[in-house]
Amino acid sequence: MTTLKAFWRGIEWIIALLMLLTMVLVFVNVVLRYGFASGLRSGIELSRLGFVWIVMLGASLCLKEGEHLAVSELFDRLPRGLRSIIGRLAWLAILVASLMLLVGCWRQTLANWHNISPLTGLPTALFYLAGVVSGALMSVTAALGAVLPGGPGAPEAPGGPETSHHADTAEETRP
Repeated sequence: MTTLKAFWRGIEWIIALLMLLTMVLVFVNVVLRYGFASGLRSGIELSRLGFVWIVMLGASLCLKEGEHLAVSELFDRLPRGLRSIIGRLAWLAILVASLMLLVGCWRQTLANWHNISPLTGLPTALFYLAGVVSGALMSVTAALGAVLPGGPGAPEAPGGPETSHHADTAEETRP
């Protein structure tokens, strides 16, 4: 389990580094444009590429943590056995969607690998590669959630009460 935690911690660090680099790049570009009437030609495209990777890696991390948007008022009131069945079905639906993302982005990555951006010299497929990585991470997370709902490290259902860290802290801080 330590290796798995280190892996996800590494993804958190990659997201933080990409955010920092994107902010610095955008800031420098704004200063150069408004202060010196110039700018980094590739700055906009690199910041967009960084943003795509931040969003896709962040979506994977949010799925793993159960921090995505969920409305679970009805789900919370169901009997435990029914919640388990619905939770597995929800994880299976997420698995199908993430596999569709993975396959679609893989095809686009292959189709665009030889399209080189004139500004950065990088393949435009790097945008789609973020979807491949995110789709793979989400597929593994969803498969584990479908097989081990409620087990150690696997939430009962996506966005269910067992996955909400914020709800626990809100209950503890109320007077």
